[in-house]
This record gives sequence, C-alpha cells and structure tokens, in this order.
Amino acid sequence: MFKKPLGNLKTSAPLRNSERKKLKQRVSSSFSIQNEDSDVLVPEGILSVKFSTHLNELGVAYLAPEGNPLWFTIGKGSEDLIPTVYTLWKSPKLLPFLSTPKAVVPILVGGADLMIPGVVHHTSNLSQGQLVSVCKYERCDGIPTLSSPLAVGRMAVSSDQLVDGGKEKGKAVLVLHTWKDHLWGLGSKEEPPADVPIQTGANTAGSTEDTDESQDQPASVNSVTESLEDLSTNDRRSSGPKDHGNVQSSQNVTYTYTPDEVSTLLYKSLLQALATSLSNLQPSSFPITSTVFNTSHILPSRPNFPSLVLLPSAASGIVVDPREIDIDPREISIKSSSYKSLTAFLKSADKAGLITTKAPSKNSGSSDLFITSVNPKHLDVERHKPYVTLGEVEAKSAKKAKREEMAEKEREREKTGLDVQELWKPHGPSVGVFEAMGASLSNLYSLHEIRELIDAYITSQDLVNKYERAYINLDPTLLSCVSAKSQGKSKKGAEDNAQQEVEFMRRDELMIKIVDKMQSWYGVVAEGKEMVTKKGQIKPIDVTTKVRQGRKACTLITGFEPFHIDADEMSEDLRKVCAGATSVSPIPGRPAGSGMEVLVQGKQGKAVVDYLLGKGVPKKWIEAHDRAGKK
Repeated sequence: MFKKPLGNLKTSAPLRNSERKKLKQRVSSSFSIQNEDSDVLVPEGILSVKFSTHLNELGVAYLAPEGNPLWFTIGKGSEDLIPTVYTLWKSPKLLPFLSTPKAVVPILVGGADLMIPGVVHHTSNLSQGQLVSVCKYERCDGIPTLSSPLAVGRMAVSSDQLVDGGKEKGKAVLVLHTWKDHLWGLGSKEEPPADVPIQTGANTAGSTEDTDESQDQPASVNSVTESLEDLSTNDRRSSGPKDHGNVQSSQNVTYTYTPDEVSTLLYKSLLQALATSLSNLQPSSFPITSTVFNTSHILPSRPNFPSLVLLPSAASGIVVDPREIDIDPREISIKSSSYKSLTAFLKSADKAGLITTKAPSKNSGSSDLFITSVNPKHLDVERHKPYVTLGEVEAKSAKKAKREEMAEKEREREKTGLDVQELWKPHGPSVGVFEAMGASLSNLYSLHEIRELIDAYITSQDLVNKYERAYINLDPTLLSCVSAKSQGKSKKGAEDNAQQEVEFMRRDELMIKIVDKMQSWYGVVAEGKEMVTKKGQIKPIDVTTKVRQGRKACTLITGFEPFHIDADEMSEDLRKVCAGATSVSPIPGRPAGSGMEVLVQGKQGKAVVDYLLGKGVPKKWIEAHDRAGKK
C-alpha cells in the first residue's frame, strides 16, 4: 500500500487534548490494553497528518512528537486504527502474528502479499480480516530466532486453512504496511530491534523434552516471545511422518557443506549448464573468459534447493527430510570449495573432458583463462539429472515482479486516464421502438442501457418464443424497426418481402439490428471534468510510420482531437521526448476542419504510443501501423 510515496501530504498538526483522549480510548478498546499503557502508544504531543496513497485512497497518520508514525487509518472517515511497525516495536504482542522465512521478507517489503506456503508459524484462532503482524523466522547457528514485527496486514483466510492438510496455495495475509516502505520512511528510519532466540516448543520427535527446555527461555526476550504461547508449533513445511523416534528436526540444527561437497555441487552446476545453456551456444560464441563463463553459466546453474541434490554429510545417519534443510544456494562458491580458485576448478573440468581451456597470452596482462569449447555430449552430462536452478527461480521472480509492476502501471493509467464511451440516440426506424418502451428520445444510451430496455420490453410483451427460448417473436413495432429499408436499397418490394419472411430473431441479433438503426454518438470524460458528447462514431487515434521524401522516415498522428489532446501541445511534447523535429498541419487530402496531423521525424511509433498512454488514452483506442519497412 505504501510502496510508492504518499501523495497530497498535508502539514502535520498536533491533536487537541480532547482528540488525544478519544484516540487513546479507541486504542484501548480496539486492542484490549490498559489505559495507562496507551500513554506510551498515544503520547502527549501526538500529531496527525492527512495523505493519499498511490491508489488515491485517503488516509490519516498519527505521528509521535519526534515524527515516527504510530497509527494510521485508510478510507475517508475510517475509524479502523492500524498500528505501524514503530508501534509494534514498542509493543510486539499488540497483534497476533505469523512468521515467515528470511528470504520472504524482501518480497513483502517490495509490495507483495504473504502467501500461504510462506507461513512457518502462526497464532491460533485467527479469523479472516483480522489484523496481524508478520515476523521474520530464521535459524542462526542452530538457534531459531524471531524478529520484531516487520509487516502489518489482514488475514486473507482463517488460520484453519494454514495448518497441515489445509489449503496450500493462495494468499495468507494482505499486507498493508511494512518496514522500509514510504510510511515507515516518514519517521526516523531506525532499524528494527535485534532478533531474539525463541523456543518453538516443537514436538516433532514425539518427546516432551522441549517442554522443559521452553521453561529455560531467557526472561529478557519474554516481551517479544510471549505471543508464542498460542503458536501452532509445528513447522508447516514439514510433510513427513510425525512419530519417528529417530527423526531429528532440522529447525534445531544448522547444516553446512564441507569444501569437498561444495566442489561436488559446483561440478553438478557445470553439468547442468552444459546440458542447458551451454549446449545451445554457437561455435562463434567462443572463446569465453573464465569470469564470464562462471557468472553467466555456472553460478546461475547452482541448485536452488541444494539439499535435494546432495544431502550434507552432517545429516548422514539421521532420518531427516531434505526439504527441511535450509541452505542458501549462494553459499556454494569457489572460495568455499576445495579448489579455492576458479582457474583450478576449470582446469580440473578441462582434464575431465568437459571443456577446453586456453591460457591467456603473456602480453595480454590478464590472468583469466579462455574457454574455447564445451562438450555437452560427455558421458557425465548425459547421466546428469536436471534440477531447479537458482537462475531459473531468480528469473521467474524478476519476471513476476515486472508483470506486477506493469499491471500496477496499467491500473493507475486506467484510474487516471480518459473514459471513452460509445453512445447511441434513437433515430429513424428505432424511434418507434423507444416510444413503445417508454424511454426518452433525447437521451444518449450505452449498449448496456439499450440491452436492459430491450429485455424489459420483451418481458413485458411476453415475446420469448415458446418453442425456442433463444429466439424472440417480433411484434409489429420490432418488425418495423429491424425490417426498415437501409440506405442504398431502392426497391420497395424488398421491404415488404422482409416483413413477411421475418417472424422471430435471436436476442443478440435483434440487439444488433436495433442499434444499427440508431444514431452514433460518443462521450469522453477527462479526469475531474464532465463528459463531452459529440455526434458521430469515435475512431482510434492513428499512429502511422512511413517513408516520405525518399528515404526519410516519419511518424504521423491523426484523429486525436476527440480525446482532448491539443495538436500544438502534443507536437511540442514529442519534440522533447523524441529529440527530433515535429510539425502540425491540416490532414492532406481532407476538407478543411477535418482535423490536424502531427508529424514527428523518424521511426517514433513506440514513443508516440507511450506518450498517448501517458495522456490517459486507453490502449484500445490507439492503432499503430509501421509502413516504413526495414532499412
């Protein structure tokens, strides 16, 4: 909600004593806290400031005297108070919470909602729509830790859909505000308190020892972890048997790879690259420097879930689910391997027959090897079992983020853009139908309104065919309209024959016939202005790139006047955007007053379309044509 800067930010003003008392009462009643405790959360000198989000939602933020936002509301006149992360850092158990892995937190900060598979723990008995906080769950040196709340949102589902065997896809929390967003940025931008160790009370091994351990939890962290009392203690990502005496929970153990195991994983990464990206390279792509070879092919081919490819030796002899072993694939690097240097690793691969390398010339001043060829038909490559790579996951995430960004831009453009409506007015043969319907003959109607009037008339006159309900029986009024002679038909007998032959018609066809007999109009509504209607059929703006005067390409724009775009203003804007000459002139070959033509030098079709979209013109009302051909 606050991933973009706040708009219409007014000057903050201190609350009067009476207003502060009311705010304290709202906090006390909404969050069941003592009145004296609310003094910390609603301090003396608290300020209020009005703002709007990038979605044009109105809101009010309440700021501490030092400027940190403590509470906010969304919606005009809303009484629904929502605490900020600054407030939750003062009172971590103010809201029930969910925990999520460290890797998910940057995604939430980027504006995404928390998905169900990303929930590790959660407070019990959560209802849909309930306010919750989101904390980071991480294991540091084998000790599970929990951060202070880093996000605030509303439950998208109830907590019974988060347990094992429940719904495993979809959104868990609709995030409203996060650490590092623009609401947080109004304050001091301080970092959250340090993570604290917790005792999960997990009983995955079927023993009761954890209960005793939880009693030894340090008192200094009780203020943060007291809300764990009602926590759903089982890690949701575990899907294995629950009652194996020799099962060890990976939550309490940190697994790492030995240098030899890292070397094995790097070798598998090279095999993965040879089986995929390197196998498609043309011979002309070589030679490749070792640095580029490593960063472009080997590193992206590292397994995204290393434990599924190679189980750490530390887990040998223990029945453990590999999916529970959380090892960052980025830790698989040359420095962590037994090779220690990229050159040694590549020479080893050369010796194995996977690649061919060449040392740099003595005069080049470079220490990078050159890879001159690869062998994707090597026996090890053919035996290699493919897996999900780190590069694939990162590329998918980047693609999704880009799609969401483009969708957000499109939503903003639609919200602030022009509203173009096609309208029709009763005219000629259709007048009799609208008189029979009891509708005004001077009004302009949209397709939806025309359809509603026709449906109401059909129902009132009981015109649905009893034998074929998809058809409508035509009474004299409808028959007179749909059978009326169109322009261009001159024989009188054709109309009489049509009236004799047509007795019924499909509903959608009847609609088309009636609209065809009406007069076309259109309306364009600019933001903050009333609709301007004009007679005629609106046509898309034409953006055509063609060659003029020999080999000089130019881009011509016509038909923009109905969309409230001034020719001279657009010409000047495009001159700056396209960094080229522009001109305005009457459309050649058309009568005076038919409109203007804006010419932009060069092939600027895309730039012009982007400009028109930025002016609020819907995409469906822009037609781009490239008739310049290739140079």
